[in-house]
Amino acid sequence: METSTQPVESSPQQDVAAMPGAAMLKSRDLFGYAKSVKIEHDGKIYELRLTRLNKLILTA
Repeated sequence: METSTQPVESSPQQDVAAMPGAAMLKSRDLFGYAKSVKIEHDGKIYELRLTRLNKLILTA
């Protein structure tokens, strides 16, 4: 008898729910109509950008 397993995908909400102290933000709420946002962390400024392929890139 042959058995196969299918990968089980977890949703981002399940992943965040499993992480104590994690916050969930919608990118739409973070970006609004902008293509990038500046984030200050520990005295440094980072830029979170939305690409043409709808991916996120974080740079220092």
